[in-house]
Amino acid sequence: ALFLSCNGKTLVNENEVLRYTPPEFCHGLDCPKFKVLKKTEDYELRAYEANEWASTTIAAVEYDDSVRTGFMRLFNYISGNNVDGRKIEMTAPVATLVKPGQGPYCTSNFTVNFMVPYNVQGSAPKPKDPTVSIIKAPPYKVYVSSFPGRPNGKEYVEKVAILAEKIGDTSLFDGSFYITAGYDSPFTIRKRHNEVMLMA
Repeated sequence: ALFLSCNGKTLVNENEVLRYTPPEFCHGLDCPKFKVLKKTEDYELRAYEANEWASTTIAAVEYDDSVRTGFMRLFNYISGNNVDGRKIEMTAPVATLVKPGQGPYCTSNFTVNFMVPYNVQGSAPKPKDPTVSIIKAPPYKVYVSSFPGRPNGKEYVEKVAILAEKIGDTSLFDGSFYITAGYDSPFTIRKRHNEVMLMA
């Protein structure tokens, strides 16, 4: 449900995102289409189209273990753990919406998401795993910071703090949650592409 959270200010007309060439960091996989509305040295403001996602939420303390758990649930879904026994192509990125708990050792909600491939959207098979669901995210706008490497949960938090500082005006974004996005296979060593996002 958090992934669907969107007020009137974040909605964009789907017709805004039309002519589209996927960025290289999608590595030829289906990935969400977006339009860059603003670009600075530190971040981009992007408008994304509405899309369907396979989604699962883990309530826990640790980011890294939670994302691994969520990834495997979703990977099993696209590998055939659905009512049709159907294999579905992998997409990019693995996007995780993080709703932090109140306090350093409190439970947070980690919602891990795979975008449903475009040729399956509207007809995605129902997951067998009751912890996995198919959701429809409306059009939205986000501030995005990109960086290389293989970050862990602590590093993502640091990157989010820097992004918020660079945006400056806290009225421009929702600081109650953030999104992380990883576009690479675990086996990719060079030129890895990661992102953190704050909802505009």
